[in-house]
Amino acid sequence: MARTLGISAEVCRSQEFTDVFVGNRLLTGMDPYATCYGGHQFGYWAGQLGDGRAINLGEVINAEQQRWALQLKGAGPTPYSRTADGLAVLRSSLREFLCSEAMFHLGVPTTRALSLILTGDNVTRDMFYDGNPKAEAGAVVCRVAPSFIRFGHFQIFAARGDNAVLKQLVDFTVRNEFPHLGEPSPDVYLMWFEQVCRLTAEMIVHWMRVGFVHGVMNTDNMSILGLTIDYGPYGWLDNYDPAWTPNTTDAEGRRYCFANQAHIAHWNLTQLGNALTPLFGDAEPLQQVLNTYPRYFEVGRRKMMGDKLGFGDFIVKSDNILVEELLAILAWIETDMTIFYRRLALLDIYVDLDKVSNKALTEHFADAYYNPDQLSEAYQTRLAKWLREYILRLRKDGKPNEVRRAQMNAVNPKYVLRNYLAQLAIDQAELGDFALVNELLELLRHPYDEQADREEFSVKRPDWARNRAGCSMLSCSS
Repeated sequence: MARTLGISAEVCRSQEFTDVFVGNRLLTGMDPYATCYGGHQFGYWAGQLGDGRAINLGEVINAEQQRWALQLKGAGPTPYSRTADGLAVLRSSLREFLCSEAMFHLGVPTTRALSLILTGDNVTRDMFYDGNPKAEAGAVVCRVAPSFIRFGHFQIFAARGDNAVLKQLVDFTVRNEFPHLGEPSPDVYLMWFEQVCRLTAEMIVHWMRVGFVHGVMNTDNMSILGLTIDYGPYGWLDNYDPAWTPNTTDAEGRRYCFANQAHIAHWNLTQLGNALTPLFGDAEPLQQVLNTYPRYFEVGRRKMMGDKLGFGDFIVKSDNILVEELLAILAWIETDMTIFYRRLALLDIYVDLDKVSNKALTEHFADAYYNPDQLSEAYQTRLAKWLREYILRLRKDGKPNEVRRAQMNAVNPKYVLRNYLAQLAIDQAELGDFALVNELLELLRHPYDEQADREEFSVKRPDWARNRAGCSMLSCSS
């Protein structure tokens, strides 16, 4: 990210860089600000929110004429801190730093991370909201994006009935973030809203592809550019469980679980559409645009699942049946999603199926099973039946094994930021050892590649991490 911004390694190591990006010094031309926004949190209107601990240092234009906004998170209070201290701890800052970079290299639309700097101060946090606060190391992360405008920025002015400022913000967003659409007008507003629907659908499809669960899909955590933003209680699916959520606050309702993410994105877009209605006086044009979201998502999902399974053109009638049956099988017993798809690519689809037993087909995925005792005869029969149908389907495309494997491995990562790996890095960093942080950062820059010297990072979650805090679920405390 530093290279993208035109910042040299030498500058990154300087005291001046440290002072600026921990929030202790301003460079000439910097005019820091925080923004006000509202939002729906867990389905309920929360009123005014805003950048409670996010401080925008300003924007830069790099050598490629790209515009990037620089934002510190955790440097102190803003006018929207709501009595909070505006600080962040190493635990949460490190999770955001690693995850945003991991997502970028996975090809998922995301904000980026430039730096993570310890403040040297302690910050008191009650991690589990159970009345047991403790002091943790304070840290500031600098995140970078073309824009940090959220759905909630529009919602707050609509809620206040301040239609003049609402229009001003929409016009600004169109001109600065979507200039290819033309000068702002009612028709351009609709084109812009459709682009937001499409970008949001594309983002969710990517989340589903790699097994990512955001955990806090409130409208104030939704980027107008379709970027993954605000890495709080996120997580990756280890075993494929559509109902899994990484957020302890969401444990009962599971509003933001893996399977609900596409629906929640649609709901959030509906709230954005409601906020834009005053610009039209009639919700119908916006509703017509909103109706494009399910189509964008479904088309994207079909292509994504076809790519994961190595299909050529997606044959809707038959391939949908194969996809839905596979997802049901994956959820039947504890099956590691990431490992399963990588093992799937290794199948020899030109093997003599009459000579291969159901047991042999099932054992091909042994590394992906968390509890081998769950491998009942009924499960093995069902999986083997699916695999035989799947192999016959692949043969219709006529691709050599090597070609298909390369295509599948280009979309099915071998390495993701598993929850327990992030926690191990945090444990060591809190003791002053950042070796694992740097090793993970390098590992996750090449998530689709075989890395022979790092195989231990591709195995399934160890049993000790099944229910450990930070390895399974987290709170919003940071």
